[in-house]
Amino acid sequence: MTYGSDAPPVGEDTDELRDFAPDTLVEALRTRSGKQPDRVAYTFLHNGETIGEELTYQQLDAAARARAVALEDAGLGGRNAVLLHAPGLEFVKAFAGCLYAGTAGAPLQVPHNAAGVERLLRVVEDTGSPVVLTDTGTRDDILAQFGGTPGVAELTWFTTDTVDPAAAERWTETEPDPEHTALLQYTSGSTGRPKGVMVSHRNFCVQAAENQEVWHVSDDDIGVSWLPTFHDMGLMYGVVMPLWRGMRVYLMAPQAFVRRPRRWLEAISRHRGTLSAGPNFAYDMCSRVAEAEGTEGLDLSSWRMAVCGAEPVRMPSMERFAAAYAAAGFAHRALAPGYGLAENTLKVSATPADQDYRTLWVSGTALAAGRAEPVTADTDGAVPVVCNGPHQTGTTVRVVDPVTRRARPDGEVGEIWVQGGSVAKGYWRRPAETRETFRARIADEESGPFLRTGDLGFLHEGELYPTGRWKDLIIVDGRNLYPQDIELTVEKCHPALHPACAAAFPVERDGREQLVVLVETGPGVTASGDDLAARVATAVGQHHEVLPAEVVLVRRRSLLKTTSGKIQRRACKQSYLDGTLQYAAQHGPDGKDGARGA
Repeated sequence: MTYGSDAPPVGEDTDELRDFAPDTLVEALRTRSGKQPDRVAYTFLHNGETIGEELTYQQLDAAARARAVALEDAGLGGRNAVLLHAPGLEFVKAFAGCLYAGTAGAPLQVPHNAAGVERLLRVVEDTGSPVVLTDTGTRDDILAQFGGTPGVAELTWFTTDTVDPAAAERWTETEPDPEHTALLQYTSGSTGRPKGVMVSHRNFCVQAAENQEVWHVSDDDIGVSWLPTFHDMGLMYGVVMPLWRGMRVYLMAPQAFVRRPRRWLEAISRHRGTLSAGPNFAYDMCSRVAEAEGTEGLDLSSWRMAVCGAEPVRMPSMERFAAAYAAAGFAHRALAPGYGLAENTLKVSATPADQDYRTLWVSGTALAAGRAEPVTADTDGAVPVVCNGPHQTGTTVRVVDPVTRRARPDGEVGEIWVQGGSVAKGYWRRPAETRETFRARIADEESGPFLRTGDLGFLHEGELYPTGRWKDLIIVDGRNLYPQDIELTVEKCHPALHPACAAAFPVERDGREQLVVLVETGPGVTASGDDLAARVATAVGQHHEVLPAEVVLVRRRSLLKTTSGKIQRRACKQSYLDGTLQYAAQHGPDGKDGARGA
């Protein structure tokens, strides 16, 4: 195959690339640069609104070659390096440069506080390389704020935006092994050392092919993404899919969305976006915007795949959003719940294109006992569980008892195990944890190995219904309680409480597990601490038949969350036990002051 700008251009005629399925991301970009040199792949929206820098495939290829040469000159070819860039297209150029140089990049969030700096230093230590690839502005900001922090001065800063463009001419054509590690995706775990998931070129390409199959993605599709590119979902949908499939994408900074969520929808409306994704809280925020501001001026009729990835996806979030934006042309059928994790590159299963997502109503009592017994929606105690679709072609999903490692039949809850080409190679320099997580085998079976996800769920009629995290499960008096269900009840019990405002977890007291609930308060909460705590406790008791041992009110933005906005329950629990929470007030379930700790 001929690569690069020497290949004869064919303009926008992409017929010969219609069935193009590259084995590596280098092959993908080199071929598109040769066949579609002037096609715009990436556009960055300043402030989430104004078109800023744009990159054609040829421009990105040249930028990648120049950065690859600079990396090789610095002795970083084939090694590891942290990627630490402000939102923008320099990250895309640096990531592509790493691919061309065989450098395994480890993208991270730019630190804004001491905890972020500590995470940066831990990841740098884990990669075995002190080199941080960044842009000039980010380097200067970090050194100005944290230059005196122990460890920061020892870092080696490599500014990718100052690379000489002429260096591109010195790049030597190479094609990496598809099994070569293309990325170290560090998980957002809450305790211990960070773990780097080794994602290969083949993993990325298999995942992209599965996305194309299930969502009918073509080069005519237009993506819109505010998701952080250091996160697996933002990287896959915002960076990798345009490389692999040839679709165009509009990117914006995550903070542009957080500060004004309507920007996401305006970008989809303005640029006729067809594919865009977000977690539950993003859809919740936009529903609140519609209630406050209306939907005038928006046309969301082009949005055919509205992907929602969370653990698990909440039916109320999906339905509120669809109802709120129906007048703006949003089609209910566009909603596409999906399940995935970094260890599988991203997606495991998803709702296919042109198919309404399904919800299964099950007995809450049976679910607490580990069984999914279908009932009607009006049955007393019925709870909805969202279907996350069938697993992809080439992927096998099994539900297994996490203790005995025996397969469970359809309709019984167990740990979700996955096998397929998207499963990553393992954890960087973690052989024992790699064997435990990536090399699992089902008892009394020859099949395997499987990836243990740590997530619970069940299979019903060949489709996957995730129910929560195994290690987050709360067991009170023999009943299984899912923390996300309790947290949703808390969010709904007071009109001023916001999405992802609560953390529920168990503590050991008097020889038994008891429930503790942390609740973030804010300026819109007008109830007194006593009143709010009592309201939370009453709502939890009524809906889940368990009374919290303690309800703790904490200050806004003090709950620990992952980079994608998920509650870090184990970290919140540890902060509660350590007494390091930023308390607003502290109350027992009867509204009286409670004692903290176990």
